[in-house]
Amino acid sequence: MKKAMLTLAIGSAIFLAACGGGKTTTTESAKTTAPDGETIAMKSCITCHGGELQGSGNAPKISDAGSRFTEKEILDVIENGKGTMPPGIVKGADAEAVAKWLATQK
Repeated sequence: MKKAMLTLAIGSAIFLAACGGGKTTTTESAKTTAPDGETIAMKSCITCHGGELQGSGNAPKISDAGSRFTEKEILDVIENGKGTMPPGIVKGADAEAVAKWLATQK
């Protein structure tokens, strides 16, 4: 009888261990990845501002934009354009991510 109870206890422990874990909560599965400002800038801005964002033609150097402008000012230029830069090349959360990243470039 003790052997049967011991087998049942071990079997139950294994079964319960196999059933637990591995479940993601709604909060974990609902998380989204924030856009990467540097990656977006390198894809969207290099055409005019050059590969190292050092400026090219009429497009100014923006590799040190954070030393000259606030994040809000950079976002305003991205969204609304300025000079020869047209508005809306990057929009929404992507524009915010680029502005945030450029603001750190000093």
